[in-house]
Amino acid sequence: MSTNNEKGRMLCIIIGAYLIGKAVLNMIIGGGFSLIDTIIAVGLTCAMLTGIKFVNYAVAAVLVLIAVIHLPANISNIDSNWLYLIEGIIDIGCGVLLCVHSDIKEHFTNTINNN
Repeated sequence: MSTNNEKGRMLCIIIGAYLIGKAVLNMIIGGGFSLIDTIIAVGLTCAMLTGIKFVNYAVAAVLVLIAVIHLPANISNIDSNWLYLIEGIIDIGCGVLLCVHSDIKEHFTNTINNN
């Protein structure tokens, strides 16, 4: 799909690469394949690349929701979950970036055409 802001699209690609990399890292650390984590990461990345209006807010909501759900366990077991706590903080940062960065917001201006 076309984009209205190349810098915003590139930032979305970076966030998407982070999400997919995080899913792979968690599979390596966890010692097994997680289809759900992979589907979520790839799905969110594909959604961001479309540039369709308001998708950035949906992706941000999913990122923040997942981080907030796991936050209490990551804080209570910080000795063994410090990496997951850092991931959660980065997820929240990516969510905020998707909502407030002007270049990213300009990237999400495509509409769905029913031709």
